[in-house]
Amino acid sequence: MVFYFTSHVVSPGVPLFMGVDQYENEELIKWGWPEDVWFHVDKVSSAHVYLRLRSGQMIDDIPTAVLEDAAQLVKANSIQGNKMNDVDVIYTMWTNLKKTDGMEVGQVGIHKEKEVRKIRVVKKSNEILNRLNKTKKVSYPDFRAEREKRDREEREDKKKLLRQQREREKEEEKRKKEEAELRSYSTLMKLENMTSNTSVDGNDSDDFM
Repeated sequence: MVFYFTSHVVSPGVPLFMGVDQYENEELIKWGWPEDVWFHVDKVSSAHVYLRLRSGQMIDDIPTAVLEDAAQLVKANSIQGNKMNDVDVIYTMWTNLKKTDGMEVGQVGIHKEKEVRKIRVVKKSNEILNRLNKTKKVSYPDFRAEREKRDREEREDKKKLLRQQREREKEEEKRKKEEAELRSYSTLMKLENMTSNTSVDGNDSDDFM
């Protein structure tokens, strides 16, 4: 079971979601998307909250108001963090998460610390949480099927772009060939390159009876 929320501090709204327990978190870790940003309270146990970026969007493009929504959601779903003020919430791309065989269910590590960002949450914001909870939905997604569908669509998009590129290259090649033929024809038609069938004495070189 996964809880879905929508942050409407930007338009269009952006999705935030989290697993109900460590087993759902494990599935999210396994079948996340390259566009997913992972949020967690630093140094204490908390829910794993994800934000799904739009295609082409980067982690540093996330508006501050959206980061605050995600951070408040993470803090509110941490037994320890919810009782604390001045907590740090860390976030990084899903691709930077590291899972090894020795880790417990739902536990995750980081590949590159330099790619981890932090946002400070001074205190709990009931205003933000109430707004997000109004958008809350419960779903039972097939994580693997959704990821495979996403990858399949990405492959199709890449194939389409490749076909379009090849078509543009063919059109460009055709255009250059036509221009070369036109230049060649123009050269042949220049007056100095033309010969006459009239003799120097003014008579045609061919006699017709």
